[in-house]
Amino acid sequence: MNLSERLAQRQPSRDPQSSSAPHTSADVPRRAARNADPFAGVKRSVHQGLLESLGPKLYDAHLDQRELEQQVTQTLQAVLQRDDTPMTAADRARVAQEVLDEILGHGPLEPYLRDPGVSEIMVNGHDQIYVEREGRLLGVDAAFTDENHLRRTIDKIVSRIGRRVDDASPMVDARLPDGSRVNAVVPPIALDGSLLTIRKFAADPFTVDDLISFGTLTGPVADLLRACVRGRLNILIGGGTGSGKTTTLNVLSSFLPDDERIVTIEDAAELQLRQDHVLRLESRPANVEKRGEIAIRDLVRNALRMRPDRIIIGEVRDGAALDMLQAMNTGHDGSITTVHSNAPRDSLSRLETMVLMAGVDLPQRAIREQMASAIDLIVHQSRLKDGTRRITHITEVTGMEGEVVTLQDLFQFDFHAGVDERGWFRGTLRSTGLRPGFLDRLADRGVSLPPRMFGVEEVYR
Repeated sequence: MNLSERLAQRQPSRDPQSSSAPHTSADVPRRAARNADPFAGVKRSVHQGLLESLGPKLYDAHLDQRELEQQVTQTLQAVLQRDDTPMTAADRARVAQEVLDEILGHGPLEPYLRDPGVSEIMVNGHDQIYVEREGRLLGVDAAFTDENHLRRTIDKIVSRIGRRVDDASPMVDARLPDGSRVNAVVPPIALDGSLLTIRKFAADPFTVDDLISFGTLTGPVADLLRACVRGRLNILIGGGTGSGKTTTLNVLSSFLPDDERIVTIEDAAELQLRQDHVLRLESRPANVEKRGEIAIRDLVRNALRMRPDRIIIGEVRDGAALDMLQAMNTGHDGSITTVHSNAPRDSLSRLETMVLMAGVDLPQRAIREQMASAIDLIVHQSRLKDGTRRITHITEVTGMEGEVVTLQDLFQFDFHAGVDERGWFRGTLRSTGLRPGFLDRLADRGVSLPPRMFGVEEVYR
C-alpha cells in the first residue's frame, strides 16, 4: 500500500517549526528566481569521472553500493584537487550524497523519498517541487537541472516495469521498487514541462488502531466494519482523490479470515494483505502498437474463474463496475472496492454511470436493482480542510423504493462540533440511532453486534 496519507491522517503538527523537512517554504518560485547550485559543475565533473572509470558498470543494477560510494569519494577528491576547488567537509558529504542519489536513486527527489514524514511528492516541471507533509502542501528548495534531467528520471522509473513514456504515449502510471505509485505526464500534453507525482508506499501499513488514534474512525465504527467484513457484506468505499480510500481498504482487508482465498485486482499494486492465501493481479496498459492491454474488467472476469472466496478491487472506474456487481450478486459476497465520489449517494450514481460504460443496454431500474441487491454498506471518506482524513458516513443500502435506491446513515461525522482556534475539526463519528437491517444477516453468519452500539435497546429480542 502507498504511504500517501500515512502521516496526513494525523492531526497537523502543533509546532510548524518542528518539521524536519529539507528546506521548505510556503511559496516556491521557479528555479530562475533562485540561486543556481554552486556545485553543479563539480557534480558534473564527478559524474563524468565515474563514467570514465566504471563505464557501463556505473548503471549496473548489481553494482555494490559500498563500492560505488568509495568510487564517488575518490573521484570527488580527485576533481577538487585538479580544479583546486575549496569545499568544506559538510559540502563534500552533500555533493557525494547527491551524486549517489543521481546514480542509484532519483536525483533531487531522493531526500524526500527517504523522509518518512513526506507522503506525496509533486514535480511541477523541472524547477518546481512540492511535497505533502501532514496533509499540507509545502514547496521545497530542490529542483532538477533542466527538463532533460527530469525526463531521464522519469524514464528510469517507468523502464523498470517495462513501461515507456514519449510523444506517442505521454501519460503513464508506474511503481517504484518499494511500491510507491507514480504518475508521469510529459509534453506535448504537459504544456510547461514534464510533470511527476509520487504517492509514497507504506512499508509498515496502517492498522485499525492507527486509524482510531488519528481520529479517522472510532472504536465502535471499527467494530462495526470488522463485523461487516467477517459477515461477508459487500462494501463500497467512496471518497475524493487523496481522501484515504486505499488506506481504509487495506485496513478493512486486514479483517479478512486467514482461511479464505482472496484475489486482489488493482491498476497499480498497493494493497498489503497479510493473509497467506492471496492472489494479486495488476492491470497492464497497451503497448506502443496499442496492443496487449489487460484492463481491470478483464481481470475481474478472470478472477471469477479462480475460485475466489473474496474479490478485492482497488478501484472501479469503468465498465468493470458491471462485472463487479454481477460477481457480488452471484455468490461472491464479502467483496470490497473503492470509487471516487463526493457523498454516499454520489457513489451509487458514479457506479450507475460506470455500468453504462460497459456498453450493455440495461434499463436504469435494472442497474439500480443490481446495486441495491449487491452493495450492503457504503463507507464515505473525506479529506477535511485541516488536512486530516476522516470517515464521514457509514451508510447502509436498504433496498429500493420505486426507482430510487434507499439508504440510511448509521454513523455520521459531527460537523456541528465546529473547529478549534487552530482550525482543526472537533467532530467525530456519531451514531444516528438507526438499527441496521443487516444485523440479523450477520447473526445468521455467526457474527454479533450489540444493538446499543447504534443507540438501540434490545427490546425486539
